[in-house]
Amino acid sequence: MNIFKFIFLFFILTQEAVGNTIFKDNFENPKKWQFISDQVMGGISTGKVEFFNENNNLYARLTGNVSTENKGGFIQIRRKVEKSSLKGTKFIKITAKGNNQNYFIHLRTSGTLLPWQYYQISFKVVNDYKIFKLPINEFKRSSIFLSKQINPENITSVGVVAFGRDHSADIYIKEINFID
Repeated sequence: MNIFKFIFLFFILTQEAVGNTIFKDNFENPKKWQFISDQVMGGISTGKVEFFNENNNLYARLTGNVSTENKGGFIQIRRKVEKSSLKGTKFIKITAKGNNQNYFIHLRTSGTLLPWQYYQISFKVVNDYKIFKLPINEFKRSSIFLSKQINPENITSVGVVAFGRDHSADIYIKEINFID
């Protein structure tokens, strides 16, 4: 196989495996992200988000203690997205590492009217950065009052969440992409 065929084949396989980026956030603008905990509803979880730039590598670090006392149980970082810009999204790709725990991506849509409504999917971080490709059609709804499937054009926010059980959270996130 000559080098041109190899490069072409590599490009095609890479695009097939990864997809085209529709939306990307690599924490160049941390002001777009906000930290939220269950304290907004009476919970007692604590935490923080910090943004770093080390050798031109940007990332966010979410740390804290999640407590299910007082009907709580989450800390998260979340940002709004322009819903019309996500047409054709089939996956969310996140590059993350952390403390060998399960974390979640929470999506809110124009149909998630109440604060406790969302769609979620879990992923488990390890000590080294790993890329997770999470199918939009596998996100689970938090309520039967939500549509069974997400219409990507209706997504209004994305969050990275430590959720649902008592534990210490420590996750580093390099990038979040919406891809086709």
